[in-house]
Amino acid sequence: MKNILKKRALVLMAAILVFTMPGTTAFGEAAQVPDTGKVNLVQELKYLGNMLQLIKANYAYDVTERELMDGAMKGLFYNLDEYSNYYTEREFKQLREEITGDFGGIGVNITRKNGYITVITPLNGTPGQKAGILPGDIIVSVDGKDVTKSTTRDASELIRGEPGTKVKLGIMREGNPNPIYIEVERQKIEINPVEYEILDGKIGYIKIGEFNDHALDNVVIALNKLNKEKIKDIIFDVRNNPGGGLNEVVNTLRLIVPKGPIVHVKHSDGRLQTYSAFANVPEYNMVVLTNKGSASAAEIFAGAIKDRKLGTIVGTTTFGKGTVQSLIPLTNGGGIKLTIAEYLTANKNPVNKVGIEPDIVVEDNLEKDLQLKKAIEVIKKNR
Repeated sequence: MKNILKKRALVLMAAILVFTMPGTTAFGEAAQVPDTGKVNLVQELKYLGNMLQLIKANYAYDVTERELMDGAMKGLFYNLDEYSNYYTEREFKQLREEITGDFGGIGVNITRKNGYITVITPLNGTPGQKAGILPGDIIVSVDGKDVTKSTTRDASELIRGEPGTKVKLGIMREGNPNPIYIEVERQKIEINPVEYEILDGKIGYIKIGEFNDHALDNVVIALNKLNKEKIKDIIFDVRNNPGGGLNEVVNTLRLIVPKGPIVHVKHSDGRLQTYSAFANVPEYNMVVLTNKGSASAAEIFAGAIKDRKLGTIVGTTTFGKGTVQSLIPLTNGGGIKLTIAEYLTANKNPVNKVGIEPDIVVEDNLEKDLQLKKAIEVIKKNR
């Protein structure tokens, strides 16, 4: 016991000595040294190693070196913007699934309702729907593991898995006193973020939930349907659209924007890269619906329509996320999301922390969709 205490004391003393820079005292007032922002990386890495050993030797609870290193990696991004982060292997996998819209699973939307993991709805044509899972079903177990106290994210992780593998769900269903068990084979699930319909008066309505890897293809399907019906009046709804891929939104805009600039990307070295439309496209009478939940790629969409005077923006000012991030996978399975540029609208107006202001302001209303009602009025007026 004495040897253990002596060892810990020596580690603690060594750490104090290491963290005391020349010209300072450990517990007194530090000498005034100009902060140039530069560090000796070799020396700093030694500090980090000593700190890790100090924590391992003295921390009251169990913690692994992997957990400590993940925390240290996250700390590198502490003073950067809120969109730059380090992700562990588990977190990076989830992030990529969210961005691409692809994952191995059974295709059910779940939420935590009244304290239980509850199915909102199974997606059409997915394994979950084919297996007979119903809206309102309460999932109580996944492969025999109790999930009654799990978070939605933890339950989702258990349900998801490699396509071709099976998962067994224990379900409580209204009218059944005992759980029923449904085994479902996972498949590759592709999230379609696009919904469309024809509203009264031959008005096309296209809602884009996000610009994931399937947005462009599904907007093409929607536009083809409207073109066959000879519909030129279209409302694009990007409310609560959190964004997505830069290329995805640019290529979507190229379907409806004539030749000319769409968006400019200003890189860290000051270089300005312009993304443009190149082809002649059908002329549409357009309205774009926005709100404070419209961000990033959704703001590129609304900004291009507004600056090029191709339609009317109706709703409220958008979120104001005008930056571009790059995903960088790491050899440890984790990854980095790093802000590498800022984008400007077609007229080179800034968006970051500013947003896109609508041409016609209509506040959100939870009971009546006054924004959509106004959009229909504007479409009819501009015919």
